[in-house]
Amino acid sequence: MTPRWIWITIGLLLAVIVAAIFVYPHQMVSPGNLQPAHAELQQNCFACHAPFRGASPDRCIACHTVADIGRLTTLGVPVTSASGRPAFHASLASQDCMACHTDHPRPRLTRNLVRSFDHALLTPAVQPRCAACHTPPKDNFHRGVVPTCSQCHSTTAWTPATFDHDRYFSLRPPHDATCSTCHVGSNVQTYTCFGCHEHQKARIEARHAREGIRNIDNCVRCHRSAEGEGGEGEGREGRE
Repeated sequence: MTPRWIWITIGLLLAVIVAAIFVYPHQMVSPGNLQPAHAELQQNCFACHAPFRGASPDRCIACHTVADIGRLTTLGVPVTSASGRPAFHASLASQDCMACHTDHPRPRLTRNLVRSFDHALLTPAVQPRCAACHTPPKDNFHRGVVPTCSQCHSTTAWTPATFDHDRYFSLRPPHDATCSTCHVGSNVQTYTCFGCHEHQKARIEARHAREGIRNIDNCVRCHRSAEGEGGEGEGREGRE
């Protein structure tokens, strides 16, 4: 039988360890130093953690105003790196800060991995409104594009993107050309059909004139494929 004094010693040691966890939590159980912005809380684990329950979003919101997160510090000072950055935290379906953020460094093997944002955290009303959080691209390809981003992009990754060109003009042979053949300078807001020997402007004008068609500025109004099928006017739209 184990002597009683051994059990007493073990009990006292456990009590000391438990007490040390509460008195010196950072030294006893912390996985690492906090991010610089929260360095002043280094020794105050219970500013963010509830005993035996982990970090609590309620304690984050006690210091951070949701609508100002990323824009203003807890002291009301503007965040310089937030210039032009839309505020979207108020559009989250639930205030689960730990779903995206951690104040402690991640393990060495995963430290450099990109942490993706789960768009399911947004409210249903905001999910299709990409511009509520993202600044639209300024290149010629996207300038003036009216359709929603989801027509080409998914929320899992910006690239690769897909585009249903058949909705506007089928690229079946002999029209399986590169984008720049029809969209000069990568400007998808305009197109030209006069870049091929089969579609020289004078020949097209003469051919349509014989049919009594004078307005040929918008080819896809009548032609949606190499066979000239599927246009709004079925080959007759634009007669003058």
